[in-house]
Amino acid sequence: MSSQILTITNLTRSYGDRVALDNLSLSIERNQIFGFLGPNGSGKTTLFRILSTLIPPSSGEVKYHFSDQSSFILQPSSLFSIRQHLGVVFQSPSLDKELTAAENLRHHAHLYGLRGPALEQRVREMLDRVNLLDRADDRIKGFSGGMARRVEIAKGLLTRPSLLLLDEPATGIDPAARIEMWRQLERIREEGVTILLTTHLMEEADQCTRLAIMDRGKLVVADTPAALKSRIGGDVITLKTRQLDRVEKILVEKFSVHGERLDESLRFERANGGELVPQLIAAMPDLIDSVSVGKPTLVDVFVDLTGQRFSEET
Repeated sequence: MSSQILTITNLTRSYGDRVALDNLSLSIERNQIFGFLGPNGSGKTTLFRILSTLIPPSSGEVKYHFSDQSSFILQPSSLFSIRQHLGVVFQSPSLDKELTAAENLRHHAHLYGLRGPALEQRVREMLDRVNLLDRADDRIKGFSGGMARRVEIAKGLLTRPSLLLLDEPATGIDPAARIEMWRQLERIREEGVTILLTTHLMEEADQCTRLAIMDRGKLVVADTPAALKSRIGGDVITLKTRQLDRVEKILVEKFSVHGERLDESLRFERANGGELVPQLIAAMPDLIDSVSVGKPTLVDVFVDLTGQRFSEET
């Protein structure tokens, strides 16, 4: 069996004159939690819709390798076969709040032709997997956001998929619920299910096995979160100032540093950055509003690679 579960080659998707995905190529290995990180407009939602078979690409190829006997190219004739191997959890809630957790799973299973005792066993098994078996007969309207999200995941796993797709899985849930959800996702991965998710949350991206950073429809880079952060040498120093031009000139002339502008800040990397801070303050006491030093984060990786700040308005 191929070590890859998905290969994407020269994938492009346009909406009229706007290019949402631009010639993207990528391979994804089995048994990973693979994340697509990017702000609004980066193309990750369009990619999710294509991979979940909701929309076709404008050009390029997507090939699923579920097993040696079950490999499919994304095209109209193979949609039914591909969907048999996918579990999909959308960003928007898809549960009926007036139904119980078990009833939501049961009705979803009926769409796949599942019936009888085998279905009932499967429903209980999936709710148990997400630690909600004791709430099987409670209505969704009484659930917290985190509990409802776990029911969505249980529903996505009901048909025993090889590939589970999640669009912004942490949407609408509190930090404690995110921690529990990630425990469940790691458990699911250990049981042999490959997980693909989209996110704009750095702490969520940091927990992925592997991560692809996207920007304006293009794939910027793909690697492990640790490897991506190691690309940035030393510490990250950020100077906040309302005198960007003057501070920038002093940085170049006195410290041979070229900072990147981000709003009212200048950002640059430096080995042993803490040792430089007193010198910066001494050279520009009336120009610097604040200075911060920290280890590289995925935000810094995004800024370093794209030259722009990471935000939902990017």
